[in-house]
Amino acid sequence: MRILMLSWEYPPHLIGGLGRHVTDLTDALAQTGVEVHIVTPNLHHADRYEHTAQGVHVHRVAVPPVADRTFFPLTQELNVALRQAALDLHRHIGGFDLIHAHDWLVASAGMTLKRFCHLPLLATIHATERGRQQGHLTTDLSVQIDRLERLLTSEASRVIACSHFMAHEIHSAFDTPREKIEVVPNGVVVRPSPFNSNEERLAFRRRFACDDQPLVFSVGRIVYEKGLHVLVDAWSQVLTQFPQARLVIAGAGAYLDALQEHAQRAGLADAILFAGRISDEERDRLYHAADAAVFPSLYEPFGIVALEAMASRCPVVVAHTGGLAEVVRLHETGLTVYPNNVDSLAWGIRHTLAHPDWSQQRAANAFQEVCTRYNWQTIAQTTQEVYRRVCEEWRHPQRDAYAVAAFQFAGAYGG
Repeated sequence: MRILMLSWEYPPHLIGGLGRHVTDLTDALAQTGVEVHIVTPNLHHADRYEHTAQGVHVHRVAVPPVADRTFFPLTQELNVALRQAALDLHRHIGGFDLIHAHDWLVASAGMTLKRFCHLPLLATIHATERGRQQGHLTTDLSVQIDRLERLLTSEASRVIACSHFMAHEIHSAFDTPREKIEVVPNGVVVRPSPFNSNEERLAFRRRFACDDQPLVFSVGRIVYEKGLHVLVDAWSQVLTQFPQARLVIAGAGAYLDALQEHAQRAGLADAILFAGRISDEERDRLYHAADAAVFPSLYEPFGIVALEAMASRCPVVVAHTGGLAEVVRLHETGLTVYPNNVDSLAWGIRHTLAHPDWSQQRAANAFQEVCTRYNWQTIAQTTQEVYRRVCEEWRHPQRDAYAVAAFQFAGAYGG
């Protein structure tokens, strides 16, 4: 089976979880014998073509010269370039079995290629604009993104959601039939400890805290919906019980300056370290060194950061929202707290730090669940089954009703 995959993100261009998802999924698919060709923008001047050791073909498309380089016009110009590059590739290698598009950023290219190449289109929706904006489409950009998301879910033969929460959101936001949506979770690569000894781990940990100081870690995009302002507010309560505790917040994003100012006003500048963007290796070391990892999201389609912490045997405290509520089970694999609730979040952190034996048992349970349920080999096999169903429905003489409805819908919206 030969798959054309369209993704805005692929290393070295990584922003959030989407790029890591595509990387790990395609590697696992290739190991099952699927030939994957990724067409992606070349936003970091990487090699135009890369054939990875896993058998994944990466085709990076140059950014075209455009007069308007604001975000949305740039994405649409790049979609034209992605479409042309994919068409050339389609003709050169003798075609594909299916197009797999990830999110609205490549929606226009995916929908056009479906028609030009007469191929089934599968879409993975990692998040929605309605969800990111807490249900309020208040700008022209949000309205444009929402329209593309609706068109993509309509034109796709099937839609993959990473959680039941996201499946419900797609159904509610875009009237997508439930039977058209496949729930396939994200996964995580379980790696060995980055430390050769406990002494090495302690030496690394001392960069952030003394041996008798509890260390708490949070990582991800620094945007409002990640709820990090709630974590800053909760940290004052944590300090009443653990006055020497240290909090490390890693990541970059549009909300970083406001968050740092918030911590400064709260008098927490000496208790919170903003580490900025860190490497995957540094992230893994912090997971292994920390006493807890905290993710207080207001909106979270899945929460791959929680899986990464669980795969490192780090106790987790997460907001009971979105996909996080499906990944972490209260008192079994971690602690869940009320979303956007300072007191509840502070309780979760204090409980984790105060009861290390219980916390480590939950971390051990979480590690076992990651290994059995969230491994990429299982997820690749499930995805491959979805590919087969989509291709079979597409080849069926009557096609499936979703494809017909999608074409009619697109015509009505001028797609």
